[in-house]
Amino acid sequence: MTATQRRGRRIMMSPQELDVFLAGQRTCRVATVGADGRPHVSALWFCWDGRSLWLYSLTRSRRWAQLRRDPRLAVIVDDGEDYGELRGAELTGTAEAVGEVPRTGEPCPALDAPERLFAAKYFGLDELPHDGRHGWLRLTPETVVSWDFRKIPGA
Repeated sequence: MTATQRRGRRIMMSPQELDVFLAGQRTCRVATVGADGRPHVSALWFCWDGRSLWLYSLTRSRRWAQLRRDPRLAVIVDDGEDYGELRGAELTGTAEAVGEVPRTGEPCPALDAPERLFAAKYFGLDELPHDGRHGWLRLTPETVVSWDFRKIPGA
């Protein structure tokens, strides 16, 4: 993953700050592109493993259909109410489905860590219950742009 930011380097999150931020947030906004070229944005739960953003999505959703046609996506994770506390990250790249679709719980070593993280984060469980309606998308970002307005003096 590369940080391509030129402007705003002083408010950019360090890799460690970005890891803590992404691991602690609960909701992201996922942007996909429809066949007609129009964007579609939707909110989604996710987990971050330090390298990839894992999205647990309904497989019969507009988002999933669009990503099957065009796997490019952008994800925004942000936080803050007042100007001086705004922070966030935009991650872009290509979505990759991992495991069976929809997910029913068949053994898949690549999903052991994300499912454990997701189950603990959202359900307080050790193991993720599978409903046969969701599937996993992995975004290993090609680019990341981040900001933390708390780093602006007097903001």
